[in-house]
Amino acid sequence: MKKNALHILTKRLTFLFFISLSFSISAQVTTPIKAKSDFWKKVQYGGGFGLGFGSGFTNISVAPSAIYNVNNYFSVGFGLQYSYLKQKDFYKSSQYGASLIGLVNPIEEIQLSVELEQLRVNVDFEDTNISRDFWNTGLFVGAGYRTENVTIGARYNMLFDKDKGVYGDALMPFVRVFF
Repeated sequence: MKKNALHILTKRLTFLFFISLSFSISAQVTTPIKAKSDFWKKVQYGGGFGLGFGSGFTNISVAPSAIYNVNNYFSVGFGLQYSYLKQKDFYKSSQYGASLIGLVNPIEEIQLSVELEQLRVNVDFEDTNISRDFWNTGLFVGAGYRTENVTIGARYNMLFDKDKGVYGDALMPFVRVFF
């Protein structure tokens, strides 16, 4: 009888040992593993910077931008812009604002774009003491040739009005670079 009781006790302890071992293994398998975000790997930065100086003429512009590559075909982003333009004893202007941009690459070498730009414009005509402050909205559609991270093309301002606004023409060339 002692032998039978010892045999039953051994079976029960062995059974409990394997049950407890399987629970600890199961707990390790079901623990969720936190995946690192790929968000910042899909973000690219770029923009523009310009300086122009001449006889009584100054032009300074800064335009940083960033895009998020949703996939190989579509990107969305935003940009900021500041420009200062002065012609001595005649004209002084500053412009600042932001833009939203959408880029579509139907094939690797072609990039189509849509950009909504909102600028605040401050203009002073120094010889007449006339000042104008206004908002300028631009809706640009564009197309360009893309190689690596550089796109060269043209964009057209769908809201262009030659009597109102800051641009001299609706059609403008561009060079877009993102790193």
